[in-house]
Amino acid sequence: MTTDFQGIPTDDRPNFSGETGAGGISALVVGGVAAAFAVASCCALPILLTSAGLSAAWLGGIASIAAPYRALLLGIGLLSLAAAAILLWRKQRNAMTCGSDGVCTPPVVRLLLLCGIAAGTLLLWLGYRYA
Repeated sequence: MTTDFQGIPTDDRPNFSGETGAGGISALVVGGVAAAFAVASCCALPILLTSAGLSAAWLGGIASIAAPYRALLLGIGLLSLAAAAILLWRKQRNAMTCGSDGVCTPPVVRLLLLCGIAAGTLLLWLGYRYA
């Protein structure tokens, strides 16, 4: 049995071979939701907000900037959210096989990422449908 410089046996260390963080997935989710928000800001969000009794006047500036890039933003949002969903699925599959010596992403983080993907997909669909 070998030991490291601190005298800890190397066989007793946890396995850090896999990626433990969800930074890449989080970035894709945020990018996809931002693109979907920009697409939905022209028509779908004002309808939803005014039907809920909230003001939607502040969306006019975002909508005027995002309107010329609607198709590009739809594509970016779709690709970002699809890639995030695939990476989250792979992370969930790895978490099911993660033993006590492995390090996995906490279930709360995976659930928040799933909720972000669902919200982004809904915004993207509303932006496509009502524009």
